[in-house]
Amino acid sequence: MKNKETSGIIAGLLSGLLWGADTHYNGVILMMLPFTLVDPRLAGAALLLALFHDGFSALMMTGELVRQGQLKQTFKQLTSKSSFVVMLAAVLGGPMGMRAYLYAVDAIGAGLTASISSMYPVVAAFLGMLILKEKITKPVWIGLGLAVLAVLGVSLSGDMMQSNAQLIGFLVAFLSVVGWSLESVICSIGMKEDLNPKQALWIRQCVSTLVYLGFITFESDLVFSVTAVISQPVLWLILGVAVLGTLSYLNFYRAIDTIGPVKATALNISYAIWAIVFSILLGGAEFNPILLLSAALMIVSSVLVSQHEGA
Repeated sequence: MKNKETSGIIAGLLSGLLWGADTHYNGVILMMLPFTLVDPRLAGAALLLALFHDGFSALMMTGELVRQGQLKQTFKQLTSKSSFVVMLAAVLGGPMGMRAYLYAVDAIGAGLTASISSMYPVVAAFLGMLILKEKITKPVWIGLGLAVLAVLGVSLSGDMMQSNAQLIGFLVAFLSVVGWSLESVICSIGMKEDLNPKQALWIRQCVSTLVYLGFITFESDLVFSVTAVISQPVLWLILGVAVLGTLSYLNFYRAIDTIGPVKATALNISYAIWAIVFSILLGGAEFNPILLLSAALMIVSSVLVSQHEGA
């Protein structure tokens, strides 16, 4: 039991590290062709990137299930209650959460978006208490409170305040908070029965991709939009980022399955700090001392939540 708990904590921390890198590189991609083009036939940058990001992820998870001989069994489970629950979580976390997240990254920057959206564990904790009847104890609340202070510290850092922030960007970033909070709680219900994390993630990414395709078909020219991406060198960077995203998702789902949505989201929240760290190391952003304090608060928060047995 202890080994399972430890593996869940490690998975949660890894999901945060990988998502921080994913966030940084998505911000880079959105500044490249064809995402900077203005053409009525082209889908919105956030929607188009989300399609390729989750689409590549779905293909990778298909290959993984084939390798493990689980794809046929997963198809048989598509009509189960657990699968429908995960499908609902997919719509909330993908087309709602991920699209909103990437839109906000494009509008107000990766760091500020990450700092706002990483407040979703607080919402997930409330939802876990209401929907799953989880007992949220004092150490968990203290940890979540420190996490909020940490992300506020990130948002007050100099680099963040220099962003061309718009009201719509802030509102959309908060929309991703709602989507991801609902996804983490609802998905934990689906995995309590007959789905393992890899099967749940495959369903999530496939459903998410299909919904994105529907949106693009309705809102723009699907063929033109897809061709615009695959004809550019950025396609290979998107593929690489999709690998990071898939590994992050997989570790997050594994953490939800082993230690529950409250602990999993509290550990995953570290991606806000990692996104800034990668921006400094890889993007040349200026280091800010407030960032150091925020990182320390985030670490203390994660330790408090992950070590408490009652969470």
